[in-house]
Amino acid sequence: MNQETENKRRFSRISYDCGANIIADGKPWLTQLLDISLNGALVERPEGFKAVMGDPCALELTLNNSSIIIRMDVAIVAHSEENCIGFTCKFIDVDSISHLRRLVELNLGDEELLHRELDALGHH
Repeated sequence: MNQETENKRRFSRISYDCGANIIADGKPWLTQLLDISLNGALVERPEGFKAVMGDPCALELTLNNSSIIIRMDVAIVAHSEENCIGFTCKFIDVDSISHLRRLVELNLGDEELLHRELDALGHH
């Protein structure tokens, strides 16, 4: 990732390893989450999955040791590399954003930073 991309990032990325599903053209692709933010996610590239920048997908994450599913109903392919795919979240339901917020909050350990990111998300 280049310096320009790093400088543009407004959301803290949380390393979190859990199962994930990319749903593209009605077909599920099993994968693993690498990291997540309030604005998107990075996943391992499933074998055979062709990701084109700008393509809309859905992304479902099942949190470890729970029945909680975070579903990004519209996740746009932001970048695609040999081993991973980055998504920007464009639509997420209220329950999912609540779970995502709590996950980020627990892992950031900085309530002020969380509020700044939530404010940035509202203006994004």
